[in-house]
Amino acid sequence: MQNSDVADRLTTAGVLERLVAFDTTSRNPNLGLIDFIRSLLDRHGVFYRVCTDASGQKAALHAIIGPREAGGLALSGHVDTVPVDGQAWTGDPFTLRRRNGTLIARGSCDMKGFVAACLAAVPDVQARGLRRPLHLFISYDEEVGCHGVKRLLRDLDESGLRPSYCVVGEPSRMQPVLAHKGKLNLNVSVRGLPGHSSEPGKGANAVQAAGEAIAWVAREARRLSAEGPFEDGFDPPHTTIHVGTMQGGSSLNIIPEHAGFAMEWRPIPGDAADRHVARMRAWIAATIEPAMKAVHPACGFAYDIALEMPGMALPADHALAEVVRQVSGRNDTGKVSYGTEGGFFETAGIPAIICGPGDIAQAHQPDEWIAESQLDACDQFIRRLADRLLL
Repeated sequence: MQNSDVADRLTTAGVLERLVAFDTTSRNPNLGLIDFIRSLLDRHGVFYRVCTDASGQKAALHAIIGPREAGGLALSGHVDTVPVDGQAWTGDPFTLRRRNGTLIARGSCDMKGFVAACLAAVPDVQARGLRRPLHLFISYDEEVGCHGVKRLLRDLDESGLRPSYCVVGEPSRMQPVLAHKGKLNLNVSVRGLPGHSSEPGKGANAVQAAGEAIAWVAREARRLSAEGPFEDGFDPPHTTIHVGTMQGGSSLNIIPEHAGFAMEWRPIPGDAADRHVARMRAWIAATIEPAMKAVHPACGFAYDIALEMPGMALPADHALAEVVRQVSGRNDTGKVSYGTEGGFFETAGIPAIICGPGDIAQAHQPDEWIAESQLDACDQFIRRLADRLLL
């Protein structure tokens, strides 16, 4: 299918077919996909800005339909995907397949389906003669830390073309989602003193020290579950903590000199993750490190924050929440435990809400799919939003 064919008919499924054909796994460049979007926008005379990462191999795009000014509404979606490595796909992950009312391909649900709906809406929205702008945000590297949206926000500071509101189209089955948890990933390194295992008193065992810290994490997880703080609507309704990976040691008869583990917190909105980090560090400094440093002062723990994502919490009575409820036809709203780009928009002073096609349960799975009925609902949603907020 040629780019011009898609630009001529601009059906959501047709655009999605082209988008999923680009392997934009987060480890890969995305410039081919961005060039396709640029050609589509150029064909319709839509203004846009492109900004790249430091390597120049990944780009984010900000398009504006209607007046080229600040204000109005933004629709935001990322085009990077998780890998397909090791997954049991029944066909080519990068070729769109139809089956029983669904569209199957990597990224079809998370979240190229929403991006395709936004792009397919361009001619209809243009024809409305908007009085206020519709912004389209296309970002990269959401799956590995939301790096693209952070670059987009810096570009907004440079251009001054900030929207008043933002809808993030993560898969929510078109249910408005008002809040999500934040996330903090922490890498913990432990340095001990090596020696022969027959003389344990002459060394400092880094693996055992790490094990003590991990046991504290397990106890802390139980404490948070029992004591909170709590917020209704989340599952589970409290901040969570866990260790995901651990490594250390080289031989059974050598006191391990090095160990390490990676862990995360997912705090509910308003429960700052840094206070939890400080709590853990204080316990380790008081309980584990003194005996280690008595063996050698260089022994101990080191900490590196690998990723920090803010939570999002839009008040239920906010004007954006009310409009999205009405336009989506959904009176129910939700809260989710995974993170999105919405927290970054909120932190930047742009009220945000999540509402997009597809079910998060299908994301990241082999034979990832999205229901065509969900895309149809999203098509209507975008046009109704434009009519309600931008005319």
